[in-house]
Amino acid sequence: MAITATQPTLSERGARVERHWQELAAKRRLYTGFGLLLLLLAISGSLWFANETNSGKFFDRLPYFFDFIEDLVPRDGWEIWRALFDLSSPYADGSMKYNYPEGRLYITESLYIPEYFHKMAETVNIALMSTVVATIIAFGLSFLAAKNMMPAAWIRWPVRRYMEILRAFPEVVIAGFFLATLSLGPIPAIIAVTVHTIGALGKLFFEVIENADMRADEGLRAVGANWFERVWFAITPQIMPNFISYALLRFEINVRASTIIGAVGGGGIGELLRLSIGQGHEAKTLAIILLLLTTVIAIDQFSAMLRRKLVGEQAFQSVT
Repeated sequence: MAITATQPTLSERGARVERHWQELAAKRRLYTGFGLLLLLLAISGSLWFANETNSGKFFDRLPYFFDFIEDLVPRDGWEIWRALFDLSSPYADGSMKYNYPEGRLYITESLYIPEYFHKMAETVNIALMSTVVATIIAFGLSFLAAKNMMPAAWIRWPVRRYMEILRAFPEVVIAGFFLATLSLGPIPAIIAVTVHTIGALGKLFFEVIENADMRADEGLRAVGANWFERVWFAITPQIMPNFISYALLRFEINVRASTIIGAVGGGGIGELLRLSIGQGHEAKTLAIILLLLTTVIAIDQFSAMLRRKLVGEQAFQSVT
């Protein structure tokens, strides 16, 4: 005997719920389609504007998009390593394209630091100094901006607006101002990255504080602890792992920001990268890109290891 499936009959209330769900689903599909249409129009308008502002050459140049990558291929793969370690090139012709040994930073008569390693260390130092100073300042400001730790709006509101102003402008814009007033070099770059990082970390920090468990703070307040004691003993132990994570993440971001600032005169590896790209020096460009990539990966791995040491391995163990 064959068994036939029967459609379950919904009650009147269930039918209303089903109709309402169908209406919401249809409305969601309508909004999704409308949003995709707007996105398509925006992309089309942007491409049209790009083509018009380039005198109709934008679409004409698209077939040559990957020519730049092709031009980066050096005549000899070993040239990348010669450029990276400042070794003499067999193709040296007196031009800047193969003058690798001229960038050496000699420590002794025979021992030297390759130019790109020295400049990369300068970029990392700019990022590290900026991150440390900004983290300390943002740490203090974040407690003044958190609503659960600073109920006085006349203090909290200006502090939040101050941090918004600091992060409103990209690092390269801030660096342009300080480079114009303080001359070229790493000092304006440090100031620019520090200023932006204070605003960025300050926002992340005070949001972490506002999500902290306040029971420890209530206990300290009940026994007469002052504001600083509540901050240090009740809140800081809770939020420190998140603060460390954000600070380490910001350090990675600041390494890239310092490279960009270097391209406009802020010192470090960025200026050399800009020059090598502009002058068409393939081996130098690829050597700097390789060094940058290796440095970012190394910093990421170091940050992960440091966080594990500070937070504890138990925080990374999966719960079964």
